[in-house]
Amino acid sequence: MQDTITSLINPADEQGQYLNAAALDQLNKYFQKGAVRVQAASTISDTASSIISKTVAKSLLYGDITLPGGNMYPTRRYAACLRDLNYFLRYATYAMLAADASILDERVLNGLKETYAALGVPIDRVVEALNAMKEVLHGAVGAEAGQELGVYLDHITAGLA
Repeated sequence: MQDTITSLINPADEQGQYLNAAALDQLNKYFQKGAVRVQAASTISDTASSIISKTVAKSLLYGDITLPGGNMYPTRRYAACLRDLNYFLRYATYAMLAADASILDERVLNGLKETYAALGVPIDRVVEALNAMKEVLHGAVGAEAGQELGVYLDHITAGLA
């Protein structure tokens, strides 16, 4: 994973050049949103279990998925689902802070689709949960940070498609 700063400075350094106007503009935009990203990360850190609970209630708790024979039954499968949602939230937060989705490719998506297929995890329900998480986050961290986090959750969704 490279944050925005590193991804702009390293190429300039390798070429022995100063940052050009476009790179400086990108840095300026990154820094302007920095306080929003840090506040959102703080809120998520303080309320992660509530965010996960609300996500599950909004998307997965009701219906046949939690009944015997469903993919969230028995409790060990339910716990695995909560664990995965927590991973998605944590890594989306990291990606938002760095303004770089590559950590999602490296740490979340690499082999996930194949693993879910082998385990019989219904991808459509995972996507439903990720969309619900976006809604919950929008309410928890505000519109601006919620929208930015949504970009990274959408990246996970796209990687599962």
